[in-house]
Amino acid sequence: MNRDEIYQHQGLGGLSGVGSYCALILVDFVNGFVDIDQLGGPLIQQAVNETIPLLAAFRQHHLPIAHTRVVFSEDGSDHNIFSSRVKPLQKLTESADSSQIVSVLQPQSGERVVRKQTASAFFNTGLAEWLRFKGADTAVIVGCTTSGCVRATAVDAMQHNFKTIVIGDCVGDRAIEPHEANLFDIQQKYADVMTRDQFLPYLQST
Repeated sequence: MNRDEIYQHQGLGGLSGVGSYCALILVDFVNGFVDIDQLGGPLIQQAVNETIPLLAAFRQHHLPIAHTRVVFSEDGSDHNIFSSRVKPLQKLTESADSSQIVSVLQPQSGERVVRKQTASAFFNTGLAEWLRFKGADTAVIVGCTTSGCVRATAVDAMQHNFKTIVIGDCVGDRAIEPHEANLFDIQQKYADVMTRDQFLPYLQST
């Protein structure tokens, strides 16, 4: 059997679907993850560009929106295993330009900004509780990187029992291989992977 046949034979690749009230989570779309000289790559800039109309649609429908940033202290007092393994993360401090959300996706009033120090947007951030308070039953995830913080956020969204959608053309990685491999695996086990244009009609109907 080939890869797809194995997954189908084992009953993987099911769908959770889109619920009745969606929230958008923009994972780490910050300057440092767009810049190839820091932590980024060209696929991430493309994901930023594709996300602009999606963010506008969520705003038009007055739906919950959360942005995440990786933020460590200037003095290093809160460094952890993650930042020890990936040392450039230590430069992502509150005031550093590299940690600022890219200008074209800047948060607006009423949109939550989550500061995190691990891969998942949900770990020790209160994001799940905020989404439930807002009435969301579906987490729509965009951002970077596909193999890292996007994947971790998608897994945790599912574990918090949200219907989870990853917008495949609005997430990016440093290389195409981990991007494609992780989108495949996310679809098989954790979240529905859709393109932006496949998803937008669901948003219009809410």
